[in-house]
Amino acid sequence: MFYLECESGIAGDMMVAALLDLGADEKKLLDVLKTLPLEGYEIKISRVKKAGIDACDFDVVLDSEHESHDHDMEYLHGAHEHEHEHHHDHEHEHEHHHEHHHHHEHRHLSDVYKIIDAGVMTDRARDLAKKIFKTVAEAEAKAHATSADEVHFHEVGGVDSIVDIVSAAVCLDDLGIEKIIVPYLAEGEGTVRCAHGVLPIPVPAVQHIVEDHKIPLKRIGCMGEFVTPTGAAIAATMRSDDKLPEVYKTLRSGYGAGKRNYERASLVRIYEIEPVADEKTDTVWRLESDIDDCTGERLGYLMDKLYSEGAREVHYSSIQMKKKRPGTEIVVICDEDKRDAIEKTIFIETTTIGIRRVRMERTILPRTMSSVETSYGRVSVKEVELPDGRTRTYPEHDDVVRLAKEKDLPAADIWDEVIRTINK
Repeated sequence: MFYLECESGIAGDMMVAALLDLGADEKKLLDVLKTLPLEGYEIKISRVKKAGIDACDFDVVLDSEHESHDHDMEYLHGAHEHEHEHHHDHEHEHEHHHEHHHHHEHRHLSDVYKIIDAGVMTDRARDLAKKIFKTVAEAEAKAHATSADEVHFHEVGGVDSIVDIVSAAVCLDDLGIEKIIVPYLAEGEGTVRCAHGVLPIPVPAVQHIVEDHKIPLKRIGCMGEFVTPTGAAIAATMRSDDKLPEVYKTLRSGYGAGKRNYERASLVRIYEIEPVADEKTDTVWRLESDIDDCTGERLGYLMDKLYSEGAREVHYSSIQMKKKRPGTEIVVICDEDKRDAIEKTIFIETTTIGIRRVRMERTILPRTMSSVETSYGRVSVKEVELPDGRTRTYPEHDDVVRLAKEKDLPAADIWDEVIRTINK
């Protein structure tokens, strides 16, 4: 399980640096980048200090033809706008230079896909890179009232952004990261200069990404663009949840440094964590409703929807109701923060006009989540501690089914292999 802390925003290079610091294979990444049909850059990976904290720095160093003003703070925030109004010749020369630069860097999504397809990497890394770019393309398309296929990439179509996104995908794949908890993204205030001019923060592409993926933004009261479209797209593509476990262990962490010098240190952290549940009594809600005029198909759809909304358990019982009518009792177990949404769904998706509810105490055993590497692939497992000190380990069913489909084997074979690996 992984947690991304974006208290100082996120950018593509910051994410790559954090993943390298977490343990991604640097040589494997550089070998992949050598196979991309891109030129005009070199990679510099180093250690830097941000607010005195040691962090990894991933730098895509562009040559003079591809260089941008991305880290010139005054230019970036539009500070020279007024000055340019009084120096038309300088402004014209400056704009001509950057139009020439962008002429080479304008790319459509299909052009970026061709570059990614030409690189030698795993299928999962390739798919991840394309998903991240598609997220950016869809956001840019909304901002410019066009389609994702037709939108022209400017900054994000540049060499450095392509390298950042492919690098993030390769590192995520190398570390076996499937999903990441991202509670929110911290963003600054003011304006920032983009290919289309000076824009308010968050820039439209970032705003559309967080809207489409329902990611909360937290304003931190500092001037500057802390969240870039590339960073937001990586977070959105990998985000599985917005809530951390109540109690967890930190297994390892990675610190990624940003390039811009803001009032708040530009730093992103990623943690591998392990939920911890002490033996204790906690509470859940039990919701009940009796229905006699709802089809089985609708009840089946309801069950899937309730689980997707965070229900812990959903089950149906056949009952005899008033006037001797056969009916179904719906029972849902859920946490308090999910109760309102689940009740609303039951009312909307069934014919019920009332839901009974009761808060219930439960005793739970200490458990930890980890994973094991089997001959078929990695599988998540849950280890439960019994009252007498012994432990029981259970493979995660979804991982077992996923591997069974990938390897075209019975799920029982995968399950048995996990148990054998654990027993070793």
